[in-house]
Amino acid sequence: MEMIAKLISDGSDTFLKTEYISIGIFTVIFAIIIAAVVDKEGYYTTFSFLLGAITSIASGYIGMWIAVRANVRTSKVCNSSLENGFVVAFRGGAVLGFCLVGMGLLNMTLLIMLYKKMFLNFDQGVKNRGYVELFEVIAGYGLGGSAIALFARVGGGIYTKAADVGADLVGKVVENLDEDSIQNPGTIADNVGDNVGDIAGMGADLFGSLAESTCACLVISGTSTELISQSGYYYPLLISASGIIICMFTSLFATNLIKADSRDKVYLSLNLQLLISTVLMTPTLWYCAHAFLPETFKLEKAHLTVTNTQCFWCTVIGLWSGYVIGYVTNYYTSGSYAPVQKLAKTCVQSAATNIINGLSLGYYSTFIPVCMLSLTIFFAFTMADMYGIALSALGMLSTLSIGLTIDGYGPIADNAGGISEMCDL
Repeated sequence: MEMIAKLISDGSDTFLKTEYISIGIFTVIFAIIIAAVVDKEGYYTTFSFLLGAITSIASGYIGMWIAVRANVRTSKVCNSSLENGFVVAFRGGAVLGFCLVGMGLLNMTLLIMLYKKMFLNFDQGVKNRGYVELFEVIAGYGLGGSAIALFARVGGGIYTKAADVGADLVGKVVENLDEDSIQNPGTIADNVGDNVGDIAGMGADLFGSLAESTCACLVISGTSTELISQSGYYYPLLISASGIIICMFTSLFATNLIKADSRDKVYLSLNLQLLISTVLMTPTLWYCAHAFLPETFKLEKAHLTVTNTQCFWCTVIGLWSGYVIGYVTNYYTSGSYAPVQKLAKTCVQSAATNIINGLSLGYYSTFIPVCMLSLTIFFAFTMADMYGIALSALGMLSTLSIGLTIDGYGPIADNAGGISEMCDL
């Protein structure tokens, strides 16, 4: 088991090191361009950009580093208890979720504190610098996270599918081998792909979304005198911070309160994670909006007066919209529901009908998510203009810690199954 786990770990390290070298070259070149193109404050934006990129790389690598060590432990523990194996895999995924969101929030907060002392140093007679300009240079943080996501998500995703399909074609179709047969060397690449694509790549992608949404809120906050005077611009960071606390409490249901000692209970435990965190986050968002935002404030550029209640509704609409999208996606992709079960029956007829029906199902499954996104944008923009849209995105990402925990749990459990199969356990 340790030998195979080391092969998977070495493969994941090799891929990420190679990928990060390419990303590092791009990042340095792009940082130089930013420093040269952006006006007098180019070096401030450049530092923000590099910090966002490094945070994204570090959080993704830490998540992968834990995953390739949690997989073999999950295999070992599952030999005696399904419940304990689930807890090990879930806690391994939690490292990715809480580390990524926590590091992203910490570095953003430190960056704001640092730039407030340096960039807004009014005692030195600095002119034409205010909170609008401050948050514009901080926006480089989100750009850095998204730049890494461009490579990590796409590169890792392509590698994952290439390794997965390649292993299946050779193993299952040509040689009639089992899913994770030890006779198929492509199985190692398949398990490596789960880590670099679904953990490091997914983490970088969602970190970019979180950082950009937060930066968007900050940039718009800089145009409001009331938000600046009462430190209401910290509200976007407060949403993410409270989300971490709620998700920590929610994770206890999976690891301590629900005994996942059967397949159905494992499935129930994971589904309840998203529901419980969404339910608990709703009153938390109400409290945050009314305790830390002024009752009314003006958005100068939009020529609009917004209330803290409207801000709450923007975030909560995004929160529940995200849950509905997740639920619908689960319904159309899980083998426990009718769509996939009907699709499985078409496999008996021919590959052609399977492909046609599968493609149709994929198109059909996007209808409700697109409608939810459209409605969220419409209502958020109606209530608080572009600030409302940014808040609704943060509301959707407020339970990101637990969402990434489940994302990380998947590859760890999948790797554990592959190790068990290859070891003939």
